[in-house]
Amino acid sequence: MNFSYWEIKSWLTNIDFTIIGSGIVGLNCALQLKKTYPKANILILEKGVLPNGASTKNAGFACFGSLSEILDDLNTHTEAEVLRLINKRIKGLKLLRQTLGDHTINYQAFGGYELFTENDNLFENCLSKKDYINKLLKPMFKAEVFSLKDNIFNFKNIKKQYIFNAFEGQIDTGKMMEALLQKVQSKGIKILNNITVQSFSENQESVKVKTNQFEFLTSKLLIATNGFASQLNIQNVKPARAQVLITKPIKDLHIKGTFHLDQGYYYFRNINNRILFGGGRNLDFKTEETTEFAQTKLIQNKLETLLKTTILPETNFNIDHRWSGIMGVGKQKKAIAKQLSNNVFCGVRLGGMGVAIGSLIGKELADLTQN
Repeated sequence: MNFSYWEIKSWLTNIDFTIIGSGIVGLNCALQLKKTYPKANILILEKGVLPNGASTKNAGFACFGSLSEILDDLNTHTEAEVLRLINKRIKGLKLLRQTLGDHTINYQAFGGYELFTENDNLFENCLSKKDYINKLLKPMFKAEVFSLKDNIFNFKNIKKQYIFNAFEGQIDTGKMMEALLQKVQSKGIKILNNITVQSFSENQESVKVKTNQFEFLTSKLLIATNGFASQLNIQNVKPARAQVLITKPIKDLHIKGTFHLDQGYYYFRNINNRILFGGGRNLDFKTEETTEFAQTKLIQNKLETLLKTTILPETNFNIDHRWSGIMGVGKQKKAIAKQLSNNVFCGVRLGGMGVAIGSLIGKELADLTQN
């Protein structure tokens, strides 16, 4: 460790709170800690050059679940649990918008559309349960959430109607994360990038953290690594890779809104006259249960096929860029925000809803330190 006296004194001494991960959860956790403990010395460690996971790699959907997703959740959760999940997503999105402002994150309430393939009976099932779900959600939204709309965007090989959600919105993910990073650093919170936490050990007063570059002591350690949580021995969190592509700009692209297909396993939107399209991990769950950032031919070919046959069937397009992000999932959709030991806490397993709940889980993680 070839650090000077100044480096050790300014960056690695008398640290009150260390946060692992500079994504949505970690940054919001830092802001809440600074609000609660204004004089605290807070350090964030990030293993990537940029926030490495899903926070800068998602599609920018400000959503709380399509109708088919909610119905699917009711197969594995109680009605009360599903309502709590949705309520948390609503609160999380509200907190995100309050923290940064709609203009800053380019929040737009164009609504969300769920598409159904022609040979799938999922549409009929959703239609039969639409009124039931609307009744469940009405106390939260004070209006009916899901309604029917005709295929106004002329997608092909789908049912003639969509299920529309007027309360769904979209954001600019890059602007959101840029603003969060600026806000955190303006509060005097330090961020060190390219630092991988390898292990930690604890005594009564502090936590010793070992990284790929150095070791140091911190009074409290807060883990906000979501899909990478298992690498720090946090149970019940599995990584889930999401593959994404984006087209080059398309002239006169009139598609507006956020779009879900196949119970939310596929999702797309218009961003700067391009189609951003992601998903497909349901084609090969086992392979996509990984922390490796990569793309597979199976999924990328499927995304391109759906672009050609369903989304842009009469439009020439070219793929400009491809990437992947790593989410954290589990058997249950509920995020994990808990105290692991005397001085160690975690906020992980966001279940692909990081934009919606990340701000709230970050706040909950920070609040755990007051117990």
